[in-house]
Amino acid sequence: MTADANEKSSLKDSPQENGVQTNQYSAISPPASPVDQEQDGGFSTYFEEKVPIPNDANQAFSFRKLWAFTGPGFLMSIAYLDPGNIESDLQSGAKAGFKLLWVLLGATIIGLLLQRLAARLGVVTGMHLAEVCNRQYPTVPRIILWLMVELAIIGSDMQEVIGCAIALNLLSVGRIPLWAGVLITITDTFVFLFLDKYGLRKLEAFFGFLITVMAISFGYEYVLVKPDQGELLKGMFVPYCAGCGPVQLVQAVGIVGAVIMPHNIYLHSALVKSRDVDRKNKNDVKEANKYFFIESTIALFISFLINVFVVAVFAQAFYNKTNMDVNAECNMTGSPHTDLFPLNNATLEVDIYKGGVVLGCFFGPAALYIWAIGILAAGQSSTMTGTYSGQFVMEGFLNLRWSRFARVLLTRSIAITPTLLVAIFQDVQHLTGMNDFLNVLQSLQLPFALIPILTFTSLTSIMNDFANGLFWKISGGIVILAVCAINMYFVVVYITALNSVLLYVFAAFLSIAYLCFVIYLVVLFTICCCLLRHFTFLSAMMFLK
Repeated sequence: MTADANEKSSLKDSPQENGVQTNQYSAISPPASPVDQEQDGGFSTYFEEKVPIPNDANQAFSFRKLWAFTGPGFLMSIAYLDPGNIESDLQSGAKAGFKLLWVLLGATIIGLLLQRLAARLGVVTGMHLAEVCNRQYPTVPRIILWLMVELAIIGSDMQEVIGCAIALNLLSVGRIPLWAGVLITITDTFVFLFLDKYGLRKLEAFFGFLITVMAISFGYEYVLVKPDQGELLKGMFVPYCAGCGPVQLVQAVGIVGAVIMPHNIYLHSALVKSRDVDRKNKNDVKEANKYFFIESTIALFISFLINVFVVAVFAQAFYNKTNMDVNAECNMTGSPHTDLFPLNNATLEVDIYKGGVVLGCFFGPAALYIWAIGILAAGQSSTMTGTYSGQFVMEGFLNLRWSRFARVLLTRSIAITPTLLVAIFQDVQHLTGMNDFLNVLQSLQLPFALIPILTFTSLTSIMNDFANGLFWKISGGIVILAVCAINMYFVVVYITALNSVLLYVFAAFLSIAYLCFVIYLVVLFTICCCLLRHFTFLSAMMFLK
């Protein structure tokens, strides 16, 4: 309890300036500055440059300030547009038509609220979520959290590698085999990461360019197919799925799992540190929270529209289509991929590879190539933001100051090895089929981002006047419970489909360990927010012991 007393004493005795603690908020020590990191070991970081905020004190809203804060939200929104999300979108359209658009809308809104919490933590404390976890959790839970988040990052990285390899294969008309596409993604990622040497704003502009490429590519497909606007609006705003069965239910769960990604919470809490905000000034902190929320809303609205483009294209053109329908159309157009669609009346099943093929069969080669360009942009952009996530998580949880080159080399090697083996020894169906497993993997990691972010943003000892109120605590808890329940259902459905007793037993043991750790985090959250809301996080830890 001595450490607890010292922490409370530092809070009590610390001076205040404009209503905000000037001691970097509670007992959390501030991270080393970028300059110090650079001097200590040549550590390259996203925060070597901070964007200054213009002083428009007399304006309630300033477009100049909004422009200064624009960037982190768009980098964060790329996780909502990665190849895993695109595949979930096209499968939703092909299997359920427009009927699940309201699920996509709801998941995006929930994602926005969670990103709001992540941004507020970074702005108020000056640290990202991994750094706060490092300072607040004991060693064993901290290491487990780190491993779980790393698994999520590696799983996401594998999806992005798969997306890029498939896009290159489609663009080259098969001349670049899948295994070669996988290897190419190693080199191009290093090339793109050198872009941040030219300045933070130029890097953010490049990500904006990639989002624009996706919007134009998938927007072209949308205009080409001409979806029924009435059915689209009905599917988006009427929360009902007429005639839906288990297939559509699983797809709805998959949408939520694909949209809300655990490592993105860690990423966004770090990206907001790139703005020069005076955290000792309460008004500046409040203003930063406001502009970051506006920027995130705009960014996620754009990402939502791009996702809607993909769902609508496949809902309009391929809903209720059979393999025989597609096979006949591909035969008529002389497509070399006719063998992908067997001569039966089974409902068409598509992925990002088959999606490009069927677009080419029905709407011409231009539709296929433009689709592939969009997938390539999605894979490249999410690959780079995934690399940033990995760097922030490793430096935050472990206090390791690796160079970006070493960090990329490690995560890329882990992600590429299994992907490369599948690409060499199996066909494209097995490669795209890995996405289902990877979505399950990331769904399992969600509690390890959502519970910590809600816990820390609810503590006044960390957030001071910006801590979550009762409404946010209750609604946030309900949202997290619902999201975790939905994703657990998705995992159960996936495992039961494997039809293996050995896997059932193995999954049962893992589930027990998994649930025990989730319960541990939930109990800590409950103690902090309900029983000991006036004390520190360390008090809750001592109480639990």
